[in-house]
Amino acid sequence: MRETQVEIKGDRFFLNGKVTYQGIHGHGRAIEGLLLNTRMVQGIFDDLNPETRAQWGYPDTGIWDPDRNTAEFIEAMPLWRDHGILAFTLNLQGGSPFGYSKKQPWVNSAIDPSGMLRDDYLGRLERILDRADELGMVVILGIFYFGQEKVMQDEVAIKNAVAETVKWVLRKDYRNVLIEINNEASEFYSQPILNPARVHELILLAKEITHDGRRLLVSTSHRGGVIPASAVVRASDYILLHGNHIDDPAAIRQMVRDTRQVEGYTPKPVMFNEDDHFGFEKADNNFIAAVGEYASWGYFDYRLENEKFDDGYQSIPVNWTVSSARKRGFFGLAKKITSGEMP
Repeated sequence: MRETQVEIKGDRFFLNGKVTYQGIHGHGRAIEGLLLNTRMVQGIFDDLNPETRAQWGYPDTGIWDPDRNTAEFIEAMPLWRDHGILAFTLNLQGGSPFGYSKKQPWVNSAIDPSGMLRDDYLGRLERILDRADELGMVVILGIFYFGQEKVMQDEVAIKNAVAETVKWVLRKDYRNVLIEINNEASEFYSQPILNPARVHELILLAKEITHDGRRLLVSTSHRGGVIPASAVVRASDYILLHGNHIDDPAAIRQMVRDTRQVEGYTPKPVMFNEDDHFGFEKADNNFIAAVGEYASWGYFDYRLENEKFDDGYQSIPVNWTVSSARKRGFFGLAKKITSGEMP
């Protein structure tokens, strides 16, 4: 029997029948119903390309170890939860270890070219989902990542991957999983069905799949600053935004307002699950701006040039603890907001 079930009622998230952050106020409004999160997409990372695999070695061993990566991820999860973080994003094809990459010679994909799922990746994923279930945390599970979807044969394989992922989650009876079809739907994906004009087809496909009368909650994300089109807004159970490239918190506020004005919008949660802007010590920042507009916010952190192993949650290998000034800034502010300490 699973411990954690996520639901959506109107524009609010509920866990096990209770609204999240019940009774908590900050920045002049209630934050109950939000789902504050962090981008931890490399939790099941591996590199299937022998020519690039060696570059991810740990500082202490010089060797890359995907099982160690997942074990250390799981060990850190209670600390994130203790700071008020209720959700994190994983992706079956990870994310760029360099934050942003024009070329991606590594191969990190839980999905084979035909759209079937790889057992070793699923084993690591299951360990994380089980622990999240025990901790009362939600996993935003992405399927495709730009640059890694190139392993897919064709559109049929893309649809197979969506169906196989959703069926696996449902068969395992996970009730704490939200589906994100792809990270930043854009014209840069090699398959048109992963572009903004057609990605709603995959959202609808995922929503049609049921098991014992239950389906998953589904959405997708777009590039930083992009407002989803009407078809995506209509199809999605919740709306994902990205704050990358948005330097002004006022523009984050406007993104949320504009999203709620898209044709076909009905009350549903609005959530940022990627934003690489910090300034957590400031009176105003993107995190505070999103929460003030009643939108959940997600922290995206990667290791900048010349930074050390302790920095960045997307850079391989990862130190999954709260080990850097940026991480401490984010988790410290999250704890203040979710404990009601913010005015």
